[in-house]
Amino acid sequence: MKLNRRAFVALAGATGVSALGGKYVRAEEPMFHPTLDSLSAYKAPEWFRDAKLGIWNCWGPEAVPEMGDWYARNMYVEGHAQYEDHLKRYGHPSKAGYKDIVALWHGENWDPDRLMGMYKKAGAKYFCAIAQHHDNIDCWNSKFHGWNSYKMGPKKDIIGTWRAVVRKHGLRFGVTEHLAASYNWYGITKGADKAGPFAGVPYDGANPANYSLYHEGNAGREWKQWYRDVPESFQVEWFNRIKDLVDSYDPDLLYSDGSLPFGAHGRELLAHFYNANARRLGRLEAVYNCKKVEDGGQYRDGMCVRDLERGVQDGIVADPWQTDTCIGDWYYKREIEYKTPTTILHMLVDIVSKNGNLLLNFPLRADGTLDAKEESIIESMGTWMAANGEAIYATRPWKLFGEGTNGPTGAMFNENKLNYTADDIRFTTKGGALFAFAMAWPSSGKLQIRSLASQTPHAVRMVDGGDLLKWKKTPNALVIELPKTQRGDHVFGVRVEGVV
Repeated sequence: MKLNRRAFVALAGATGVSALGGKYVRAEEPMFHPTLDSLSAYKAPEWFRDAKLGIWNCWGPEAVPEMGDWYARNMYVEGHAQYEDHLKRYGHPSKAGYKDIVALWHGENWDPDRLMGMYKKAGAKYFCAIAQHHDNIDCWNSKFHGWNSYKMGPKKDIIGTWRAVVRKHGLRFGVTEHLAASYNWYGITKGADKAGPFAGVPYDGANPANYSLYHEGNAGREWKQWYRDVPESFQVEWFNRIKDLVDSYDPDLLYSDGSLPFGAHGRELLAHFYNANARRLGRLEAVYNCKKVEDGGQYRDGMCVRDLERGVQDGIVADPWQTDTCIGDWYYKREIEYKTPTTILHMLVDIVSKNGNLLLNFPLRADGTLDAKEESIIESMGTWMAANGEAIYATRPWKLFGEGTNGPTGAMFNENKLNYTADDIRFTTKGGALFAFAMAWPSSGKLQIRSLASQTPHAVRMVDGGDLLKWKKTPNALVIELPKTQRGDHVFGVRVEGVV
């Protein structure tokens, strides 16, 4: 099915809304038009600003080999670890390709209700499910693509099931789409080995019978091209499939793995997403995440909630933003070292102090379960959030995000530079109170906050437990005497009243 521009405009305009007394009602004039000028008038909803923590499950056929992210591509990279693993376990990709891995994904032990209960207890206020990765497998009963989880693999409408469970538990629901890069990403499937017994034998992606999975006409394409030079036919397919996704499941949040794809098609889709959400709810509650990167797409400040993959900002940002990261690899990988609860909570506190949210991926195994280490991390997060959530949820930045010298600079893929000590402090505010988090417990038992040297608090209390704490002013800092024994783990908060 192809849509011309007039049909695009009709689809987007059909969801028109206008402002009336703080609500939005059906009108001929839509709230957003498919232009960057119009889209950049977007404002993030309060629910997102208050939520602070989301949990994400990247789950699909790429979990089957338990070899991590990008398996569907790297199994065609001669000499790559995933290629070598595939060769030993499944056979050569000229015969046993990714299409054959799809049939091995069953999700036989998937219990989304149990998982969502764990995520909610861990402190998540929203949950995101991957709708399709670059592997071109739709995880719903797709109207436009036969390679989907309802017809293959688990034979289940995974997105629809997640949506029902998320709403049952009272969380906000998000979906992530990674389709737009798939055309160039899969170009390698048309290649062949350069050496060995299969040299010159085309991989299964070169077979026209498999084009519906690996795409047609993309031989020689490289993943670094991302959205660039993609044919119009695939851009229209992307529009149809992502519009089907948002229309079928009305997510609160939509995420694209890159900037906004494909020119007018992307702008039409985003305007439709915003307008349809406002029409359905009577107010705009939708969140769109994308990245400010040079990848052949488009981006303008204000049109979305900016996402930083595996990175954080270096200071307070006026508009809400989000870090997306993973406890290990994006898809399940055996024998990987996960982030510790301390590292995760350091990241969360730092991000929140700068007006951001953390979206944290826990990859599921092919059978739909978490491993014991993942569940332990979730339990530790839940214990900490239960004691300290007051200083996280619905907070806003102070005039300073913190003090100390450690922490990454603002960029994607910078999270491995985290190295905090007790001298590193992060601030949040809510209800007239200032919350100060020490990134480690001071060995002296005294927390020194230099930014409050000139302030005289009304009272200072531990966030965890509410103990009233003694304090004194020195020329260089407000010095707070902490309890004799360490209170809790990971990050340590105090509530300072009368200084905001």
